[in-house]
Amino acid sequence: MRFRWLSQSKNFGKTLDSISSQSRSLGARSIKSLRGLVLVVNFKTYIEATGKRAIELAKIAEEVSGETGVTIIIAPQFTDIEPVAKTVDISVFSQHIDSVKPGAHTGHVLAEALKSAGADGSLLNHSEKRIGSSEIAESVKLCADADLRSLVCADTTEASVDIAKMLPDMIAIEPPELIGTGISVSKARPELITESVKQIRRVNGSVKILCGAGVTTAEDVSKALELGSEGVLVASGVVKSKDPRTVLQTMASKMLSERKGLF
Repeated sequence: MRFRWLSQSKNFGKTLDSISSQSRSLGARSIKSLRGLVLVVNFKTYIEATGKRAIELAKIAEEVSGETGVTIIIAPQFTDIEPVAKTVDISVFSQHIDSVKPGAHTGHVLAEALKSAGADGSLLNHSEKRIGSSEIAESVKLCADADLRSLVCADTTEASVDIAKMLPDMIAIEPPELIGTGISVSKARPELITESVKQIRRVNGSVKILCGAGVTTAEDVSKALELGSEGVLVASGVVKSKDPRTVLQTMASKMLSERKGLF
């Protein structure tokens, strides 16, 4: 029994070395560019973007990105990250990470594990997965340490400014009461976008600012950009659409038409 255990231990050690090597290889990849306007699609836990359907939607996003030149980022569920990342060449984000380091944290998700699975970044502090300020700051740092981009959601101007000081790569301004309503924040509360952009730029000149909550049409996208954002965070308007390709194409095309006047 002792020799059998030793043999198993050696094999287990080789497996760990293999996983570690793969993680270092994936971690060495350069993060895909965030230049220009950005369109982020959160798959949430919609059945329309689960399993094989997540891969199908990811392929559509990749094709639209290639056709238009607009940066499209997708955020599938944890279990779909690896198969999606292996299939497409656009940025794949997680919907959340836990602010823990490797160790005894059963049920938590490591930044290193996401990187190993092929993720390029993570959403943080979405209204459906709120975390505290200290956890946001730690998670942003963990993302940076793991060579992952961070996209942090904020519901108020004050929260946006506090988060901007934590130096994330992106901030998405989205009041939770408008999420999933089809009523865009850029229409319902345009002053939230303009004031947040103004205040964020006073403390952080490089973070990319996105508009979220209720963004479902090309008109919503246009208004968001007009108010000073550099992209949008969308979900049900694309994922639950009967024709997600057309929705993405119209949004991306609107970004292209707005880009000349912005850059």
